[in-house]
Amino acid sequence: MGNPFILEKISIDPPREKIYQRLGYKKSTTEISAQQRTQTDRLIHEASDLISLNGMFLRLDIHLNDGEKILLANHLNFTSKKLAAFLGDCREAVLMGATAGQAIMDAIKDKTGRNDLSAAVVYDAAASEMVDGALDWMMGYINRILRREGKILLPRRFSAGYADFLLENQKTIYDSLHMKNFGVKISRTFILIPEKSVTAIGGIRG
Repeated sequence: MGNPFILEKISIDPPREKIYQRLGYKKSTTEISAQQRTQTDRLIHEASDLISLNGMFLRLDIHLNDGEKILLANHLNFTSKKLAAFLGDCREAVLMGATAGQAIMDAIKDKTGRNDLSAAVVYDAAASEMVDGALDWMMGYINRILRREGKILLPRRFSAGYADFLLENQKTIYDSLHMKNFGVKISRTFILIPEKSVTAIGGIRG
């Protein structure tokens, strides 16, 4: 359980509906011309070609959960009532991370610098949804492993910075997943760089 499991070059289709929602389009109320849709779909395709999804996860036994403090294997400690409640009767936790890579961020910066804000916004939305989609894909992958063990992964995930689970906990997750090996850095304020990088915690029952 000491080293994370690495998932390189995760391949998923761009979640177009979610990307459109992030862009502010609503099926029932927003009208979009065929030309706009063609242009947006083209930019989504361009963005997906620039995105390189890599993921990593680490399963850890839960040694203690007293409703506020959580002690995991590898001497990891978290303090959060909300996280403790989320993990509930779980016997294991799984730390997860994913990144969309640097190329898409460079492209967003380039488009912004050229004042092509429409492309920059679509690229940004596509990267955000695809890195979240990578976590969804990883959770499905983990669940397939767990089913063979008679276990199950909770359908939701919990991230640092949510409720009373302070953002500073992201550093512990980042270090545990060795995310630096994929070119991901973390700032003094615990923000991941490239920006389209994410971490989360899941709970395992059974």
